[in-house]
Amino acid sequence: MGKKKNKAFFEMKASADNKTADIFIYGEITKWAWEEYGEVSSITFKNELDALGDEIETINLYINSPGGSVFETMAIIAMLQRHPAKIISYIDGVGASCASVLPMISDKIIMYANSMLMIHNAWTYASGNADQLRKAADDIERINQSMIQFYLDRAGDKLDAETLKQLLDAETWLSAEDAMKYGLCDEIIETNNAAACVDEKWAKQYKNVPKQLVQVANSLSQGIPDEEMAIRQQILEDSKANLTYLNTILGGM
Repeated sequence: MGKKKNKAFFEMKASADNKTADIFIYGEITKWAWEEYGEVSSITFKNELDALGDEIETINLYINSPGGSVFETMAIIAMLQRHPAKIISYIDGVGASCASVLPMISDKIIMYANSMLMIHNAWTYASGNADQLRKAADDIERINQSMIQFYLDRAGDKLDAETLKQLLDAETWLSAEDAMKYGLCDEIIETNNAAACVDEKWAKQYKNVPKQLVQVANSLSQGIPDEEMAIRQQILEDSKANLTYLNTILGGM
């Protein structure tokens, strides 16, 4: 019996003339390394990005993600920075946590009028002895500073370090207008038909989640066929069974 493969959190495709490419990051940015699923990670992302080739002149990066692993995200950011293509990011729904850092390296950031960014301080799960925990704290502080610099570099004179600290400490949800004001967005376009939402897992994990995002997520779950619901339930159960793996191995923001 073959191994079951987990759906990747991203999808890539090149245009017919191989001059542009679309990358969709829809879902939790994470590393699935369980034997029954195979591996879906930044390594997979690199392999597919390399396969696009250096002839690609423009990458359209579409984001609708609650965030996930900061380490995986930083690896993806480095890959995109090395690529010679111009990068244009679109926030299709929500760019939360480390998924809000990802578009900061773009040449242009475009948000729909009803999309949102959520920014907060980096955090991680850790276990071990006192020395290991101190190291984890030092590591996450360095990561947090790197994240802060991405925002400040993008914002220019529209956002100072003290204001950013207040926004990060408060775990702030930014509308497209807010993001534009702080220099974290370059253009706002008309409302997207794809509704921004946050599922139950992330609604519980994050603070200050706008009520409309949770309400949309709940409404979208209604009317799902039984077969589809069974599949989703199995995915949920698999995720719960491997929660210890995620908590001890993956970092997050």
